[in-house]
Amino acid sequence: MAFRLYICGVETPGQKYFSFRQLTSFALLATIFVAAHSCRPPYPTRGSIVTIEPFQSVYVSPRRIDVWLPEGYDPAQKYAVLYMHDGQNLFDPSLSFNGQIWAADEALQTLIDRGQAKQAIIVGIWSTNQRTREFMPPEAFDNLPEVYKMQLQATLTDLPAGDRYLRFITEELKPAIDKRFSTRSDRRNTFMIGSGMGGIISIYALAQYPFVFGGAGCMSTHWPLSLESNDPGFSRPFLQYLLDNLPPPAIHKVYFDLGTEGPDRNYPVHQAMMDEVMQNLGYQHGQNWITRSFPGDAHNETSWRKRVQHPMGFLLGE
Repeated sequence: MAFRLYICGVETPGQKYFSFRQLTSFALLATIFVAAHSCRPPYPTRGSIVTIEPFQSVYVSPRRIDVWLPEGYDPAQKYAVLYMHDGQNLFDPSLSFNGQIWAADEALQTLIDRGQAKQAIIVGIWSTNQRTREFMPPEAFDNLPEVYKMQLQATLTDLPAGDRYLRFITEELKPAIDKRFSTRSDRRNTFMIGSGMGGIISIYALAQYPFVFGGAGCMSTHWPLSLESNDPGFSRPFLQYLLDNLPPPAIHKVYFDLGTEGPDRNYPVHQAMMDEVMQNLGYQHGQNWITRSFPGDAHNETSWRKRVQHPMGFLLGE
């Protein structure tokens, strides 16, 4: 039997595999154990986390919820709430699907310390194997021509469940969070951030629940919906829905961004159409709406970690 040796998540150079006999030395095993554990920083690195597992729902399958509290959290004070999707990828690399994280705790705590964001907590909603269905708005699917529906249906295990997912958040999760934690529960202090399809469901939440959410941060928004085609025909019906249903700009904020590598290379044509929607609705760029491009950034947590402070600061800025 052979073992691959990692220290701090990095494979040791030179010989890749070690026999069982080579690893029988107690001193060697002890050295490996201490090295591998002492170099792992605690998570979260800023603030603290309260885990709710499992959170039960009548709308979606049970899942883990991680609630991040900023340093000095005081129940006597009131805090804004930032709901973030794919909670397993926000704080701890040992829990994320690829070892990459947003480091959302570091980003928001730094903004709070600098006075660039109001005091807030983060509600990290873990995704499940139904992620694509749950992040797919029915309005984005139902209005598609049949040929597009058939293409998307092949990637879904069932019909879109975006409405059920948002009912879970607004009718079950949010009341539970507001009851257990010291929150400002009004629209002006409730926001949502997601990436990829998480960006799609975030802007959909703003359209569906404009009196619940004061703004949405949509990073690397996967406007094409399909993973196989970049046809604008996939996004046009949903963009028309947003034109007809997004709330007026006076009391809401919207943030979009995109990189230039990987799937993000496909997004400019769709984002340009969405920017036109924002202009037609009366949103003013730099005031209540921002669209930014980050050259060199890809469609992954490492890239989102580099820039998550931008939507956080824009939505939570005083």
